[in-house]
Amino acid sequence: MSTLIPHWRAGARWPGATPEPERYADVHDPATGQVSGRVALASGAEVDAVVADAVAAGREWAETSLSRRTSVLFAFREVLVRRREEVAAAITAEHGKVLDDALGEVQRGLEVAEFACGAPHLLKGGFSEGVSSGVDVYSIRQALGVVAVISPFNFPAMVPLWFVPVAIACGNAVVLKPSEKDPSTSLLLAEIWAEAGLPDGVFNVVQGDKVAVDSLLTHRDVKAVSFVGSTPVARYVYETGTAHGKRVQALGGAKNHMVVLPDADLEAAADAAVSAGFGSAGERCMAISALVCVDPVADRLVPLIAERMAGLVTGDGRRGSDMGPLVTATHRDKVASYVDAGAEAGASVVVDGRGVQPDGAEGGFWLGPTLLDHVETSMSVYTDEIFGPVLSVLRVPSYDAALELVNANPYGNGTAIFTHDGGAARRFQHEVEVGMVGVNVPIPVPMAYYSFGGWKSSLFGDSHAHGTEGIHFFTRGKVVTSRWPTPDLPRPGIDLGFPQHR
Repeated sequence: MSTLIPHWRAGARWPGATPEPERYADVHDPATGQVSGRVALASGAEVDAVVADAVAAGREWAETSLSRRTSVLFAFREVLVRRREEVAAAITAEHGKVLDDALGEVQRGLEVAEFACGAPHLLKGGFSEGVSSGVDVYSIRQALGVVAVISPFNFPAMVPLWFVPVAIACGNAVVLKPSEKDPSTSLLLAEIWAEAGLPDGVFNVVQGDKVAVDSLLTHRDVKAVSFVGSTPVARYVYETGTAHGKRVQALGGAKNHMVVLPDADLEAAADAAVSAGFGSAGERCMAISALVCVDPVADRLVPLIAERMAGLVTGDGRRGSDMGPLVTATHRDKVASYVDAGAEAGASVVVDGRGVQPDGAEGGFWLGPTLLDHVETSMSVYTDEIFGPVLSVLRVPSYDAALELVNANPYGNGTAIFTHDGGAARRFQHEVEVGMVGVNVPIPVPMAYYSFGGWKSSLFGDSHAHGTEGIHFFTRGKVVTSRWPTPDLPRPGIDLGFPQHR
């Protein structure tokens, strides 16, 4: 019988209301296709029980000194460093990305934990003495209470780490709802928080599906929701959460463009296109999926990319392969269907990953790196977020045409431009309607002390992840105006006029 992957409640693994829940989902090893475990799917009542624990624990944690909170964050950082390979192995086993990529994911999440260690500085308020006669004004930031984090399958460690350390540093309790496709990483993170000395109930994990999501979105004691996933679900999370009075940041999908101008270093651009297009099998919200070549770049660049793709090994991420499988058989088939549709619509299949010979088990969810040329903006391979190892080349006559193409897309997550022309790069970063821009950098994920997030249909809400925006999202501002009588200060007396500063 497969191992049951439980929830995390009150500082320990919790199977739920019964040892064998009526609802569960199979978890697969994508490199073999075999079922590796079963994950419990929480009921609404089980979500209520976990949130109730978080409310009680959160009250005490919010009153805990900043020094104590910071000491736990530093300890969490140290334990995560020590156990990073264990976390990466769990990611590879259930998501499928290669071990080096999984370790990179942990490292980027670790950077946010390090940023959160500096929260006491970022939580400082302001003070103005003597704004009026004997009157001082100061500002403070206070925790929200219980916050929920709903994370996707493609980054089971990094995305929770975008939010959880910042939320905890600010004095909140957290309920994490990870993807049911790769849930084990969430329990390792919970163990690491416990080992770091975080009080029971401040960090919790509810495994589940839409039932758990809806329970969190409508629960009166959940004050804020952070979400990363597809745009349709992000819109649903935002609309449902805000309708129930919650603060919501919902990061949605993407169609990231990489614009290559004729003066660019094409060898570097080819390297970047392959790295950004096929890392993690394209299952990244920051993956480059649309390569916009300004004439006459494509005729020279496409062969360089194809040459590099020929050396990539697709296989089991534990064997030193370059690219692993897709997360499920259903998703693999869906991505392959886009390649079929692109070819039928007239795109040229330069490199076809549908018949890849993997270094892995026959039953794995394999699809090799795929390159399509002469793609048009009307084709589904361009209009849809494929979330797989498919790179589409679009040809345009000029910089202006490239900019117009990027800005016409409904997504606005990340983009990049490759050029040696500083003026063109500066113009692009100003004119492009995208939240994160790379100049000769294909995946412009900002450092933790800046904030992550896109524009348009890639973000619902006003706050991006981590950085100062993350601190503000997980706190409420309060302004205090005080007046203390002194012997030399007369009583103000009765004055029905609007208060004025004197």
